[in-house]
Amino acid sequence: MRISSRECKIVKMNHAGRFRKLRRALQKHQLEAMWITHLPDVRYLSGFSGSSAVLVVTRQKAALFTDGRYTEQAKQEVRGATVVIAEKSTMKEAAAWVSEEVESAGFDPAHTSVADLEAYRGAIPRRNKKRFFQPVAEPLVMNMRLIKDGDELLLMRHAAGIGCKLFDMILPHLTAGRTEFEVAADLEFFARNLGVDGMSFDTIVASGVRSSMPHGKASGAKLPRKGFVTLDFGVILNGYCSDMTRTVHLGRASRQEQDVYDAVLAAQQAAVAAIRPGVTCATVDEAARSVLREANLAQYFTHSTGHGVGIEIHEAPRLGAGQEQKLKAGMVVTVEPGVYIPGEFGVRIEDMVAVTATGGEVLTPATKAWMQL
Repeated sequence: MRISSRECKIVKMNHAGRFRKLRRALQKHQLEAMWITHLPDVRYLSGFSGSSAVLVVTRQKAALFTDGRYTEQAKQEVRGATVVIAEKSTMKEAAAWVSEEVESAGFDPAHTSVADLEAYRGAIPRRNKKRFFQPVAEPLVMNMRLIKDGDELLLMRHAAGIGCKLFDMILPHLTAGRTEFEVAADLEFFARNLGVDGMSFDTIVASGVRSSMPHGKASGAKLPRKGFVTLDFGVILNGYCSDMTRTVHLGRASRQEQDVYDAVLAAQQAAVAAIRPGVTCATVDEAARSVLREANLAQYFTHSTGHGVGIEIHEAPRLGAGQEQKLKAGMVVTVEPGVYIPGEFGVRIEDMVAVTATGGEVLTPATKAWMQL
C-alpha cells in the first residue's frame, strides 16, 4: 500500500503496547522502575521528540519530565505517560518523583556516562544514593526497538521509497564541474519538498579520487569529467530513518572500474540473498566478503557489511565479522559492502533490507545495474 508523506506523518504508534512490553521486561528482570534518558528510547516509548527529557517507567506508572520549552509539544506528542514540566531542574524533579515511587531503578549503561550517573545519583534526595540506580544487564528498550512492528515498517518503506525517488531526481544534476556541495544541496532541497522531517545524516557525495573515502562528506570538490560519484543519503520521516548508497560513473569507465563495480554489486547481492531469520550477522557479512575475496578485493573492504536502522540511523544489529547475533523477522538492516582503493577510486552499493519470515525484503529497489552517465 502506498501512502503520502502527509499520511505517514499521522501514523499512530502503539505506545500503550510498548509500555506494557517494557513493564513485562521490568518484571522479568526484577526491576521496580526504568530511568530512561536516551532520547531515541524516550521517543520510541512515549512519542516525545524534544531534545531534553527524562522518562521514568515503573510497573504501574510512567512520567515524562521536560522543561518549559516543550510545554505544548509534550502535551501534543506524549502518549502513555504523565507530562511534568519542571520548574527548575528536570533531572532533580524526575529523581524526586521516582525516589518516592520505588526503592531502586534500572538504567542503561550503554547510554550513560560516569559523569551522568553521578549527576543522577546526586539528584536523589535520600540516603543510599549509590545503590538507587542499578545498571541493567541488557538494553531493555533497544531490544524492543530491534523488531519493527507493522506501523514502523510502513513508515520505513515509505522513507526508503522517498530515497529511491531522490536518487532518480538527482541523476540529471550529476554533471562535470558541479561541486559536491551543490549536489548535496539539491538532494536535500528535493527531500524537503517531498515532506520529510530532515536528512538521516550529513549527505555523502564523494567524487573522483574522493570516492575512495568511505565517509567522504560533500565538499567543494568538483565532479570530474570521468570518474565515480558515490551518493550516500537518507531521510527521516515521522522520526524513522532511511539509508541508501548508489555509485555512478561519469564518462567512459575503464575495465578496472567496471570490474570493481561488478564485484561490489555481486557481493551486495550475495549478502542480501543470505538474509533470513536465524542466520547470524557474521554469516551475512561473510557472504559479501567472500565474493570480494575471490575477486582479490577483500583488502579494500574496510568496514562491516551493515547495521540496523530505525529511529536512529545506526542501531543494532551490526552485520560484521564475529557478530553472532541472529537475525529475526522485523529487523531492518543495511547491506553496504564497498571497495576503496586509496588514491584511485571507491565503490559502495547499499540497500535497506527488512527481515521477513522467509528472507529479506529490499526496501530501496532503485537501480543498481552498472550506471554510466
